[in-house]
Amino acid sequence: MNNINIGIIGAAGYTGGELIRILLNHPSATIAFAHSKSQVGKPVYATHTDLLGDTDLAFSGDEIQTLLNQTDLHAIFLCSGHGESQKFLNEYNVPENVKIIDLSTDFRDESNGFVYGLPELQREKIKTATKVANPGCFATSIELAILPLAEAGLIKDDIHVSAVTGSTGAGQALSATTHFSWRSNNISIYKAFTHQHLTEIKMSLGKLQDGFDNAINFVPYRGDYTRGIMANVYTAYEGTLEEAKSIYKSFYASHPFTHVSDAPIDLKQVVNTNKCFINLEVHDGQLLISSIIDNLTKGASGQAVQNMNLLFDLPEDAGLRLKAPAF
Repeated sequence: MNNINIGIIGAAGYTGGELIRILLNHPSATIAFAHSKSQVGKPVYATHTDLLGDTDLAFSGDEIQTLLNQTDLHAIFLCSGHGESQKFLNEYNVPENVKIIDLSTDFRDESNGFVYGLPELQREKIKTATKVANPGCFATSIELAILPLAEAGLIKDDIHVSAVTGSTGAGQALSATTHFSWRSNNISIYKAFTHQHLTEIKMSLGKLQDGFDNAINFVPYRGDYTRGIMANVYTAYEGTLEEAKSIYKSFYASHPFTHVSDAPIDLKQVVNTNKCFINLEVHDGQLLISSIIDNLTKGASGQAVQNMNLLFDLPEDAGLRLKAPAF
């Protein structure tokens, strides 16, 4: 398909803004509408201020069902808060020919006909789907760190994860823990061992390693910066470092965005990109896997566009060759 007409629901938030930025520069996509209940009629650049000069698009205030019934609409992205996608689909009728990519947690269990949208895990299944549940940001980083071990059947013990995320991972709504004066020069843990992304991580590992039932001891951190996730994962491992690198490089050889680095990695290498970088170390019978992504691109909107590309038989990296700041 040469031109895909896209609708965005919840376009005023962080993930909606990232989608608009990417899609404005996508060679095969046109934004048919960007809907926001809170910003109706305002120019998109009034909310996403960096887009001044890039688009005259305004947030839609039309009745949603009318927007969905446009005959030339091909796909919609659902970017509203968790729990809102289920409500949206209960309230509105999305035509059968319109594909759905949901960025919330609502359908990551693959209920209601959704396919879990981690391309490195389910690329072929995504290609034939009509509804895709985009993975969570922490889940993406952690799954990409562990999936090659699971496919090789090498997860023999509990998995330990320490991961830190930027403030944009909490969304645009203000709260005590996103306030600048609290977050600046500060760090804290939250949802230790209970984070909601554990459910999808366990589901994904079980798809590759039959009988997987080991504990995943996950401690998330709030970081003193805006974008990016670093996950440091370790588990028991009996092989050599070179054997581990061979397993990981083979697993990701056909995937354009996930790369194994022989050198240490840092967040600035991937911020503002759809990439995941992985570094491996072996220490006294433990494999340490470091994984870095941008929580708003590979962890959300970039991966959503990657899934759109697969749904419409486009090059997987179309519109996603993005430049990291690096320094």
